Amino acid sequence: MHHPQALFAHTRALELRIDELLDMVAEGGIQFERGMVLLLERGQTPEAEEKLQQLIQLKERCNQLRRRVVDTLYSEMLIPEFRGDVLRLLSHLYGLLDALKNAYQDCLIAYAGVLNRRESLADVQDLVAVVVQSVQAAVQGARAFFRNPEAVRDHINQIRIHEAEADGITVRLKTGLFASARPLEQKLLGRDALALIDGLADLAEEISDELSILAIKRAL
Repeated sequence: MHHPQALFAHTRALELRIDELLDMVAEGGIQFERGMVLLLERGQTPEAEEKLQQLIQLKERCNQLRRRVVDTLYSEMLIPEFRGDVLRLLSHLYGLLDALKNAYQDCLIAYAGVLNRRESLADVQDLVAVVVQSVQAAVQGARAFFRNPEAVRDHINQIRIHEAEADGITVRLKTGLFASARPLEQKLLGRDALALIDGLADLAEEISDELSILAIKRAL
């Protein structure tokens, strides 16, 4: 049986690297939200472009760090019974950061004009906020897995609550969009943009499913 607090008890350096990787995913959520607020309120400004560059740099740094973690896990033969699960979890967290960058890039290039309609602006901002809360809950759940597995269940529950709320806001926005007098092309673009943002919460929920399995394994 594993001591619940000590998955990486023998290697502080690896624990710090994983913490840093999780920090980068959390920061990606913050930068995505700040960028979307800029984009929705002011359109394609240099400040909004700058957020994309920050997300690209974060993703590159996170990928380099993830590779170092992989190398350490294999070269030092750490946690062999958990190694595959941990690598998959870290890969999906990196994928979440990549998806934040891609979604923001698409909104900046293709969707800014259809998302910033005055009548639905507050709801779109709510959707972005809830989606980012699901991302942060996924990061917190992963952190708990390494440090305090008994707390993982609470974070999983939070991810699922935020994902369900994001779905509800998305349905409301799509309904309003298709009931409006906007041209069909604008409606379809708007639908795609909303699906892209809402999809980030679905990725967080997939991580919650993984965390559920991992928490059970650690308890055995």
